[in-house]
Amino acid sequence: MGNKILIADDEQNIVISLEFLMKREGFEVSIAVDGEEAVDRIRSEKPDLVLLDVMMPKKSGFEVCQEVKADPDLAAVKILMLTAKGRDTEVAKGLALGADAYMTKPFSTKELVEKVRSMLAEG
Repeated sequence: MGNKILIADDEQNIVISLEFLMKREGFEVSIAVDGEEAVDRIRSEKPDLVLLDVMMPKKSGFEVCQEVKADPDLAAVKILMLTAKGRDTEVAKGLALGADAYMTKPFSTKELVEKVRSMLAEG
């Protein structure tokens, strides 16, 4: 497989568990702790998929999503937005800005892995 996944989240405990989970699934993982770093890493590393938290310092997940989707070079990067439960407006906004899918926190790890796999399988 060897798919590259970028985890963009400023909550360390979430990053640690997501990183562990994705590595265990055989993915190559990199991490960004704020929106600016996320955009830089997406540009330089061109991951196959980004786990993108909505609430981050410097740039929100929405801004990151918008920038990535507006760049033809990055059009192939899949974005899975992570949003807090019950924030339906965030979900709608994320999808409107071009996010490929979303998960609400807290999510089950099994659910997340299945979602990531199915998104990557779509090519």
